[in-house]
Amino acid sequence: MSACAPRACCRPRAPPTLLDITAKIVAAAIPFQRIEERYERIPEPVQRRVVYWSFPRDERDICMYSSLARAPPDDHRNIAFCRGLKLLEAGCVENVLQVGFHLSGVVRAPASVPPCSEPERLYRVTVSFDRCKITGVTCSCEARDIFWCQHVVALALYRIRNADSVRLRVPISETLLQMDRQQLQKFVQYLIAEHHTEVLPTAQRLADEVLQARSAINRICGAPDPTAGPPPDAHHAWHLDEQQVCEQVRAYLLQGTYYNANKQLNSLFSKVREMLRAQDSNGPRMLMLMTEQFLSDPRLLLWRNQNTPMTEKCRQLWEQLGALWVSIVLDPGSNKHHRMQWRHLLDKWSAVEVCPTEDPDYRSFPLYARERERNERDRDRDHRDRDRERHRDREERDRERLREREERDRERHRERQRRDIHSHSESSDEEHRPNNYEREFRRASKRLRLHNQRSAAPLTPRTVFHKALDAVDISWESDHLKNILGSDEYADPDRTDKSVAVAGPPQQYPKFNDLGQPLWHEHLPVVAARIEALRAHGRAPAALRLAVAAARAMRHRQEVAATRWASAGGGEAGGSACGDSCGGCERHKLSLVCAHMDAGACHAATCALSHDQRCVGRDSRCWVGWPLEAVWCVHECLADACLAPDDQRASPRLHTYDEEPATGLPPRYQHVPVAGSKNPEETYLALALEAALLGLGMQRLLPSGLYAQERYCKQEERLIGQLQRVEGEAAAGVCARVARALLAGGPSSCLGAHVHPRSAPAHTFARYLFLALLPSDPDLAYRVGLRAMRLPMVEEAYALDGAGAGGAGAGAWHTLQHAEQQQAALASALLGAGAGAWHTLQHAEQQQAALASALLGAARGNPGRLRAALAAAQRHVRSAAQLFRLAQDALRHAAPPDAPHHHRDLLAAAFELGLQVLRMTLSAVNWRRREMVRWLVTCATELGLDALMSIMQNWYELFTPTEATGPVAAAAMSHAIALRLGLTFEQQEKLSACARTLALQCAAKDPPGCALSALSVCEGSAGAFEAACAAVGGAAARGALASSQLFAVARYMEQRGQPARAMRLATLAMRNLHLHYNQDTHPAIADIHWAVALAHSLGRAELQAMLPLLVKNVQCAPVLSDVLRRCCVAAAGCSRSRPPPPRPPTPLRPLLEAALRAYASTTHARLAHISPRHYADFVDFLGKARDTFALAHDGPHQFAALLQEIKLKYKGKKKLMFLVKERFG
Repeated sequence: MSACAPRACCRPRAPPTLLDITAKIVAAAIPFQRIEERYERIPEPVQRRVVYWSFPRDERDICMYSSLARAPPDDHRNIAFCRGLKLLEAGCVENVLQVGFHLSGVVRAPASVPPCSEPERLYRVTVSFDRCKITGVTCSCEARDIFWCQHVVALALYRIRNADSVRLRVPISETLLQMDRQQLQKFVQYLIAEHHTEVLPTAQRLADEVLQARSAINRICGAPDPTAGPPPDAHHAWHLDEQQVCEQVRAYLLQGTYYNANKQLNSLFSKVREMLRAQDSNGPRMLMLMTEQFLSDPRLLLWRNQNTPMTEKCRQLWEQLGALWVSIVLDPGSNKHHRMQWRHLLDKWSAVEVCPTEDPDYRSFPLYARERERNERDRDRDHRDRDRERHRDREERDRERLREREERDRERHRERQRRDIHSHSESSDEEHRPNNYEREFRRASKRLRLHNQRSAAPLTPRTVFHKALDAVDISWESDHLKNILGSDEYADPDRTDKSVAVAGPPQQYPKFNDLGQPLWHEHLPVVAARIEALRAHGRAPAALRLAVAAARAMRHRQEVAATRWASAGGGEAGGSACGDSCGGCERHKLSLVCAHMDAGACHAATCALSHDQRCVGRDSRCWVGWPLEAVWCVHECLADACLAPDDQRASPRLHTYDEEPATGLPPRYQHVPVAGSKNPEETYLALALEAALLGLGMQRLLPSGLYAQERYCKQEERLIGQLQRVEGEAAAGVCARVARALLAGGPSSCLGAHVHPRSAPAHTFARYLFLALLPSDPDLAYRVGLRAMRLPMVEEAYALDGAGAGGAGAGAWHTLQHAEQQQAALASALLGAGAGAWHTLQHAEQQQAALASALLGAARGNPGRLRAALAAAQRHVRSAAQLFRLAQDALRHAAPPDAPHHHRDLLAAAFELGLQVLRMTLSAVNWRRREMVRWLVTCATELGLDALMSIMQNWYELFTPTEATGPVAAAAMSHAIALRLGLTFEQQEKLSACARTLALQCAAKDPPGCALSALSVCEGSAGAFEAACAAVGGAAARGALASSQLFAVARYMEQRGQPARAMRLATLAMRNLHLHYNQDTHPAIADIHWAVALAHSLGRAELQAMLPLLVKNVQCAPVLSDVLRRCCVAAAGCSRSRPPPPRPPTPLRPLLEAALRAYASTTHARLAHISPRHYADFVDFLGKARDTFALAHDGPHQFAALLQEIKLKYKGKKKLMFLVKERFG
């Protein structure tokens, strides 16, 4: 035992006396004042033994009020209990005296070690107790904390461990009775003299009151005695500082979502659970104080006004609070009075405006809008009343007018009959006129009824305390339930032969199963709430018996559901008899599933349960928790009974929202037979596993809301993570039995033949079952995995297009597509609109892909299973990203890096998945498209030449023209691919010819994106290259290529040694190019210089043909001047050492004039919007312009005129004009 661990009081060596036995019982149950009232004189030895045994006897009670419920392993030394224990062991407790029910002493705190040197201090501690509970503590250290200080702990532990050595006196009133008048006077005077500075005013006041005959003291018989214990009607509980509880909780809440604050609040909740387990009345009391502070949190008002959800950590704290109140209200030992008190408190808290709702995704109006909404509602009510009166009067007038018209029409009709007996047709028409009026009256009345219809009043949202309010009405008075909780041997009393099963169909809600073992049929969350309440109040054996009965009832309900589903024709045999093409049968089965999952529409022939909210399939959101919380509770209760005795988790623990205790080791389980079971192979661990699997296998609707769906996924992963720790043959047998039951189940099973379109996905659960069953029963494992691959909600959203049916396996793909579209149409017809948002769709698709990856990876070497897994993946996985991930996993399983041989079948499956991915993303935007294309080429390379040839021949179904001529054709033409595949010369030529054909087709379909790539691919063949050049030339002539693309192709032609073709393409590019005056950094400038140089190198004619295009399409002055200078240098044959001629030749005169005009227009354009920070750049620009003007015959005069015009027009820019004058004069 560690130094900080509490221990019980040591047993006396000698047998106890009869006086000690009776005194121990009386001291724990009866107030001392009751004893004094009953007996006139109590002997002093009896009083001493009663007082002796009235002090607490267990150190664990002291530890509960002086330490956190769960302290970190490295923080044990800092808790008050451990520090008090050290003080006790160091001998620091002195002068201990017990006077009646009052204990006092001095605790010496030793001097601390330097550098934190503190002197030795003495602390006076007093403790009041009654009936083995400490009811009050005081200490001179004045520590401000919820828990007791270490000095109180030291004194209490000293009294428990050294009870016989403590000086013990009877209550002071008994001592005073033994004194005469002189002794009493001496006693009082000595007491006053000892403490005259403290008690003298009080003593004088009491003396004055005693001397008054009619004072309140003289009217009361007797006098108070603080050492005789509290009165019998006083609240009897352990000492708890309520003010400190409120202050500490308020401080933690004000700290927000910091880690330490959340940790402390979780520790307080754990302390409440510890008190409940100890049957301590301070548990509800402390939780009530915490609830009041939680409701006073200022963040609640902020979140409500801003209409924003609270943080996840805060939400978890509120959920713990509500769950604890459910456990308190469901206490089997509570009476009706306590429940009514709790109902009143919960109603009051639920009525608070800022009380959080049960649904975390619920959004309401802010508080400041409530009053406005109420006023608008009252105003609308007044308007409706006035409108109702107005329409009532109008209705009366319409009736009167109708009667008058009818009478008038009858008179007119009789008059016409007398006039003309041959006008029967007209009179018959007039007969129908009143009917028209009647129809008009009916329409008016209908409008009135519609107008007066009151809209349904909005339902008040349920708060976090409504689950506890519902739990108030739950009763424990059932005799069957009492018998289950009371004994492990409870069985069917009417069953005589328990070895023979009862023949006939299973009953719906029997009290006992075929073996005579008790069952408890109740809504699963209610059962979980009962189990949680029993465990919370320290009744673990009863909770375990109830969990066993609930697990057996879950198994029975699943059997009944499967039997009824099979009898209704919904089983596998019934489905195979009808055939796959029976549309009416499919519609009937799907209607049964949808009716079962929708509220209140179950068919009695197929539903195994009644319709009073107890249907297994409708456990999507229950009154007492989230979908899988009840399953977790039942599983945990059963699993805790199987923990190994030396496991650190073997101590009783409750369901919390925290993580597992940070011990670093997983729990170790062992098979423990169920007590009183008729089946010798039935163990608690097997029942826990079966209950969890049946709970996870329930078909339930996906909850609505982001928080609810994320919580559902986390609960499922947490429960499956717990199941993965259970191993062995027994676990495999349970998994196989449950898997067969779920596969044969009807609407209550998520692995049934048909599922609701909005049912929660079961891929995580199915993957666990698949991996668990694979070593022992692979056929059953694949039946589970293939059945769970479906995702109906996604299959409704994704529409399959015809492109998915191309390529290999098109016939099978068409069949799957037709079946899927038929099921989606049936579901849409039955459900219509109303499906909620799916916020965890990405998580569901990831789990679906993980399940498919496990199916494909385990199917190596079995072609049949591999084909089935591939077909299921192609049919059900609709996300391109997840399908690509699945293909990557399949390739990794098929061709591991360290394996000498590859699995061809799995490689082909990966290749098929890759083809489908590219078909799905061909017309959609996907940021991983380039990676997908490269991966498919790699996969085809691993598969062989035929695969490469197939993707190039069918490129229009898989790739865009740019992708086909880029990564695909380039990779096929590379030398590395030939070496990788070991191709012969003929095979290389065949592959190259296929790539060239692909390039020509792409160049014809998309010339702008594929021109250059197609030319590169076709280099090796003269005919193909000419065809590619012709295609590119035709596209360029049609204007399909941009100038940049034409320049790139022209440069490529020049590099290939075909300058004439390059010149033609450059001329076409120059015609399409337009360069404005301010585009002096355009990327096409380098192409312009290259084109002019190419034209100059070809001859004078080509240059003269290029210059008009340059003058026409380029207005950028620096570009024109640079081209002019380069042409002058090239024409004169000058080198860098020889300066260019002062005047350009005659053919370049148009270029010079265009450059001068461009400089003049650019100068005025830049001056129109110039800022001071650009003055220096403008002056440099004028310097380049002067150099260009100098090339003209009268250039200096033109430049001077331009400067003069600038000075006159922009003379307001004095700084700029100063810089111009300084530079150019």
